Amino acid sequence: METIIIIVFLAGYLAITLEHNLKIDKLIPALAMMAILWAIIALSHLDVFEVNTVLQELEPTHLDEILLHHLGKTAEILVFLLGAMTIVEIIDYFDGFATIKGYIRTRSKKRLLWLFATLAFVLSAIIDNLTATIVLITILQKVINDRNTRLWFAGMIIITANAGGAWSPIGDVTTTMLWIANKVSAGQLVIHVLIPSIVCMVVPTFIASNNKAFKGVIEGEFVSEEPKSKYGSIMLYLGLGAIVFVPFFKTVTHLPPYVGMMLSLAVVATFAEIYSNKKFSISNVDGGDHEEGGHHSPVHHSLSKIELPSILFFLGILLAVAALESLGLLFHYAQSLNEAIPNTDIVVMLFGIGSAVIDNVPLVAASMGMFSQALDSPLWHFIAYSAGTGGSMLIIGSAAGVVAMGMEKIDFFWYLKKITWLALVGFVSGAAVFILLRDFVLHG
Repeated sequence: METIIIIVFLAGYLAITLEHNLKIDKLIPALAMMAILWAIIALSHLDVFEVNTVLQELEPTHLDEILLHHLGKTAEILVFLLGAMTIVEIIDYFDGFATIKGYIRTRSKKRLLWLFATLAFVLSAIIDNLTATIVLITILQKVINDRNTRLWFAGMIIITANAGGAWSPIGDVTTTMLWIANKVSAGQLVIHVLIPSIVCMVVPTFIASNNKAFKGVIEGEFVSEEPKSKYGSIMLYLGLGAIVFVPFFKTVTHLPPYVGMMLSLAVVATFAEIYSNKKFSISNVDGGDHEEGGHHSPVHHSLSKIELPSILFFLGILLAVAALESLGLLFHYAQSLNEAIPNTDIVVMLFGIGSAVIDNVPLVAASMGMFSQALDSPLWHFIAYSAGTGGSMLIIGSAAGVVAMGMEKIDFFWYLKKITWLALVGFVSGAAVFILLRDFVLHG
């Protein structure tokens, strides 16, 4: 029966990987796979287990209890993501991200590359790498007319945005998962992963800056646009500050991160409602005209724009991986892997390379079921780095890459030829720095 379960999981996983070829949204196989796996477990009356992290062994439990346990852990991640997504959409409602365009003054391609790289690195650590990529490529399209030049910039934004998301507990879905699961703490994650992530960003950016694609200046004048709302800058800084507040809230109260995110959302939504009630024109903010002084709830508008397919995909894939974990398959696989490859650094780097081919969310979910190291073990920090940055090696290897591919119609093989080697150099450089720093701290 376990063989059937593995076949179902691999078939579902293959369907997720080939979503563009099959033209089926990946949430469909994820949800179907999750439901079928748990149905097989229930109908076959298979034994389910919970990992005892202290004794490093499996303990029998009941199906209802373990399913509720995993649903609770998954719900924590989903509610957190819903809050963060809503805050980002509220900022966008007030056209807050247009403020960032004001920082772009230079016409030098090399300086512009470093500016976009820095913005991607910092923004992705706050609003996550996917959203940062969308924001920056939108700005890129308004600044650079030449498509070939834009493709190079977009490729570098993918690398630097993924590097920026790896060191922040709110910068990538995988780091958020590790943080909520109490595998890493916010402070220690930043301390141990920030420098390797900077190296992962700086090395490929430095190499690319000497490429002929980034020589010379941008042709034409930058078009200055009037902001659609006079409250855009306020909402940008308020929204970003509210998201950054969440790790501090968790540190002080020791409550789960989603509680702090809900508080942040409540504060941002309050100001959004106040500003939208004031008599100012917000014409065309959501594609239509609003009457002067008329009220259109920015919170309702933002909630309607949340990407629910992604939320449902995470629900399906996390509970599907949880089914394998509950059967003890991941625990036994980890033991076999450790025997075959005694060096965990190699295993984690393989995870990173694998995340370029396979979605990093289930990979990290599987690693949490495979390993049972304590909070802030170097293993978890290395997994956060590898899963976050390894996906840059292929255009389909990360959410940032997929969205950039859609926005700029980037060809898979163009990226493979031009950008992949830069991402690989950055990934390996950052990994080497992480290992050196870790060994220096451990062994003095």
